[in-house]
Amino acid sequence: MIETRTNISAVDPVWDRITTEAHEAVANEPLMGGLVHACILHHTSLEKALSYRIAAKLTSNEMSMLVLREIADRAYAEDPDLVEAARADLVAVFERDPACHRLLQPVLYFKGYQAMQAYRIGHWLWNRGQHDLAYFFQMRVSEIFGIDIHPAAKIGRGIMIDHAHSIVIGETAVVGNNVSMLHSVTLGGTGKEEEDRHPKIGDGVLIGAGAKVLGNVTVGSCSRVAAGSVVLVDVPSCKTVAGIPAKIVGEAGCDQPSIIMDQMFGVKP
Repeated sequence: MIETRTNISAVDPVWDRITTEAHEAVANEPLMGGLVHACILHHTSLEKALSYRIAAKLTSNEMSMLVLREIADRAYAEDPDLVEAARADLVAVFERDPACHRLLQPVLYFKGYQAMQAYRIGHWLWNRGQHDLAYFFQMRVSEIFGIDIHPAAKIGRGIMIDHAHSIVIGETAVVGNNVSMLHSVTLGGTGKEEEDRHPKIGDGVLIGAGAKVLGNVTVGSCSRVAAGSVVLVDVPSCKTVAGIPAKIVGEAGCDQPSIIMDQMFGVKP
């Protein structure tokens, strides 16, 4: 149960744990002290740390770190949903990625998590009508992290992108909550269509490495898309699809594929 302090703001167990891990990291490896202090220990909250981390990553000769940090700070201050989404994404990575042993890791090292938070700032800018600035965020996220997400795409909370190399998510794509995807996933179009032309991914979906979902198709909630598959038609909820083109090969196998992260089907030991 989360404790509270009387007449003081509520305890933040997530941030408290991150700062504890940060102190331990510096004690174990003093050479990391400068990075850990700059990214974590000099800040008073997760959102302040994220605004610094995003700005430090995306800064260039064309846009200063100070300006980028001011944009991120304003976004987090004006839209509490961004903060909640960042926390949900962080917990998702920690719970689903076996290589993640501390909450500190995604904030410092995991480009999938960092890119997702930078996309969220770009999406906030897009919704405010600041399209050119949003495009700048998209460009820099693509250049720095190798992840190309259009700022108009709509992505829910609790997103885990493992390894996060060569991810492409198109302008009219919609991704639900608690979705997991691996590297080289594309949620794209099928040609030069305009208007609503990208996939709609339901809640709790697991998308394997190298999978392509193309066109204005729906992948139902709690389904699995096998690695290397090409999905061109709607996928019902709670199914597993595989192949080129992808076809239903069985049930999803569990209630929450994106959380269980089981990518095997039809294989017996």
